[in-house]
Amino acid sequence: MEILKTLIWVVNLVSALAIIVLVLMQHGKGADAGAAFGGGSSGSIFGSTGSANFLSRVTATSAVIFFSTCLALVYLSSGKHDALGVMGGQVDQTAPQIPSGASGSKAPGSKIPE
Repeated sequence: MEILKTLIWVVNLVSALAIIVLVLMQHGKGADAGAAFGGGSSGSIFGSTGSANFLSRVTATSAVIFFSTCLALVYLSSGKHDALGVMGGQVDQTAPQIPSGASGSKAPGSKIPE
């Protein structure tokens, strides 16, 4: 199980880095950071608008992979516990035990006969 978690962690980190790089490569409204990678030329390998579509599709795919691996890590890391809460299933051994037939013990709400 630990090998699977490690593999998912690696895929998660690679997809996170891919998202960062792909977002920085895309055209912004004011900044032309994507032009350095051939985003503005019509003679590029993707065509005049193909690089924007290609980069946005790869970014979306990387985002889906990232969120899927995040959910998988949460599912695999949430161990199956039967106990509810932090102290569920614990028995308090330090509390004094009151015998069930002790004299003077009354049920809550019972009236003392006169």
